[in-house]
Amino acid sequence: MLYVITGPPAAGKSTWIQAHATARDIVIDLDRITVALTGPGAPQWNHDPIASRVALRARYAAIDEACKHLDDVDVYLIHTMPKPQAMARYRRLGARIVVVDPGEDVVRERVAAMRSAGMDRVVTRWYRQHRRDASRPVTAQTSRDW
Repeated sequence: MLYVITGPPAAGKSTWIQAHATARDIVIDLDRITVALTGPGAPQWNHDPIASRVALRARYAAIDEACKHLDDVDVYLIHTMPKPQAMARYRRLGARIVVVDPGEDVVRERVAAMRSAGMDRVVTRWYRQHRRDASRPVTAQTSRDW
């Protein structure tokens, strides 16, 4: 099974996966990939343009390969803001889409405390996009399947 975990930055997507995935499952998380590909002392949320580009390419390759094995393992994929074509692909693969959203106030507090200032713009974009695409308003639910 493919699980696509989406939500704004600092919503708790990785925490949701930790609560549900097993050691045998595949977890594809751009933040973890970036950390794995950068040198000692690099920040956990590294947004260096070159590191980000290399990590994104590795993520695409990981998604392509992992999706070949959905009959054998569960795949957990963090995708903060999937575009419509990505969502269409995930749905063709029978993905379960999980939205993790503890509420905008909580997310903004976490971003201010833990992330770079630029992440606030991503939070704004996520909530704007989610409100436009959703048939119901964003709530303070921990997670929601769509």
